[in-house]
Amino acid sequence: MFLKIFGLVLFIVGPLLVIKAEWFLENFGRIEWAEVHLGSEGGTRLLYKLIGLLFIFLGLTMIFGLFGGIVMWIFSPLLPK
Repeated sequence: MFLKIFGLVLFIVGPLLVIKAEWFLENFGRIEWAEVHLGSEGGTRLLYKLIGLLFIFLGLTMIFGLFGGIVMWIFSPLLPK
């Protein structure tokens, strides 16, 4: 139940990050790493949007109960057999 509620919160916050990237930039400032590595004059906006898309994806996987399977698929090579 907790994962579904947390997934819903992520699914709501994700589009806000994507749509309001300029607002986040104005209020939280630029991220130097993003400006250097993700493009000139807009790397921070792109980072906010990428984080928003990640939140949407993670939120949907939590809501539909796919999160555990995806985590196991990613980390299964690291776990003992």
